[in-house]
Amino acid sequence: MARALVQLWAICMLRVALATVYFQEEFLDGEHWRNRWLQSTNDSRFGHFRLSSGKFYGHKEKDKGLQTTQNGRFYAISARFKPFSNKGKTLVIQYTVKHEQKMDCGGGYIKVFPADIDQKNLNGKSQYYIMFGPDICGFDIKKVHVILHFKNKYHENKKLIRCKVDGFTHLYTLILRPDLSYDVKIDGQSIESGSIEYDWNLTSLKKETSPAESKDWEQTKDNKAQDWEKHFLDASTSKQSDWNGDLDGDWPAPMLQKPPYQDGLKPEGIHKDVWLHRKMKNTDYLTQYDLSEFENIGAIGLELWQVRSGTIFDNFLITDDEEYADNFGKATWGETKGPEREMDAIQAKEEMKKAREEEEEELLSGKINRHEHYFNQFHRRNEL
Repeated sequence: MARALVQLWAICMLRVALATVYFQEEFLDGEHWRNRWLQSTNDSRFGHFRLSSGKFYGHKEKDKGLQTTQNGRFYAISARFKPFSNKGKTLVIQYTVKHEQKMDCGGGYIKVFPADIDQKNLNGKSQYYIMFGPDICGFDIKKVHVILHFKNKYHENKKLIRCKVDGFTHLYTLILRPDLSYDVKIDGQSIESGSIEYDWNLTSLKKETSPAESKDWEQTKDNKAQDWEKHFLDASTSKQSDWNGDLDGDWPAPMLQKPPYQDGLKPEGIHKDVWLHRKMKNTDYLTQYDLSEFENIGAIGLELWQVRSGTIFDNFLITDDEEYADNFGKATWGETKGPEREMDAIQAKEEMKKAREEEEEELLSGKINRHEHYFNQFHRRNEL
């Protein structure tokens, strides 16, 4: 048993060693966070952040994060890291967000920027690669944004992904894979997944078929059909004695029964769209249409608006390893989510108890005041 545990531990350590962590922030060193995060000075009216674990939490120190502090403000702050490209690699972006103020209208999303971002002038017009996270406003907007920058335009996932709207801390995870699949998770559970190409309406941006490719397709189709037919000629038969080649043409040898073509192809050849898709996929299709690849990722930040402040952002992570992100989420949010709810429940009971006591005191005070009023009225009548 002990040996098995040691082996498991060794495998876990190897997995961690293989993961590349581009950025990780837990705010565990107090006010030193100000050395890593830079507030934008683009607008003097931008709201300010403070380090806080909020009014209720699972662990006072571990749950400290960047908290918005002023109502009705825009916010803009960012942190740099060593630039990297996710070309050919999985990209995982993860963080926790807590709308302690019970968000009525405002953003809780993050943005990933290119390395040349001007942090001091960060604002709503600053170019970003990825925007991800919850956005809430009234009854209509309660969604998770997943916006990708591609071909100088921003493209948003066409699916409506619902976000959490309570006042607790939640773990948000975005996974973009090199095979153009993606996954959006909340609290470790997948809530949406699919194809980046189709769920971002990017199919119209495919490379158009050139005349050379169309000609190539027709030739390949003919060759495939001819080769297919040759495989099923009945070689055991001979030409009829009265067959005249000059008058009747080539002898049509009887065909054996043709089984369905393997690999999904029809006997008469390959379907054109299927063939073109395979041809491009096997050459440079994904290279030219790298819908989720970014060459110069170098910063992460918060650029958003909030009507009521109080949101806390924490446990930022950018990595190429899904398992590492999963374990990091369990070690942070996973450890404090339960105690956080317990503390909130205790505070709620205490507040209800206090409210009842105050109400009883007011009622009692009201009864005393009424008695005093009647007593005074009685004595005044007797004096008259």
